[in-house]
Amino acid sequence: MAKEYKDLVVGLDIGTAKVMVVVAEVMPDGMLKLAGLGVAPSNGLKRGVVVNIDATVQSIQQALKEAELMADCKITRVYTGITGAHIRGINSSGMVAVKDKEVTP
Repeated sequence: MAKEYKDLVVGLDIGTAKVMVVVAEVMPDGMLKLAGLGVAPSNGLKRGVVVNIDATVQSIQQALKEAELMADCKITRVYTGITGAHIRGINSSGMVAVKDKEVTP
């Protein structure tokens, strides 16, 4: 039987050499237990920059599929980090008018 997603944490690392997906089960004591791992050659990237989006997507899908099979789960959300010399952060502030003072998804 597939594990419930609320008990899983999934990490995605998209590197220049390989794409890795790790699935961990959150134990009752808060510790993590490795449940699945998927690895695929990284295609469509050059020095950390996507140069072929279709090839990159295919690599990610392959790693996700391997991890899902090993962990016996369907992955719908992941945590990932984005790094690189070309990445910049900008601090900003703004205001939004909200109808009837209600925020909904």
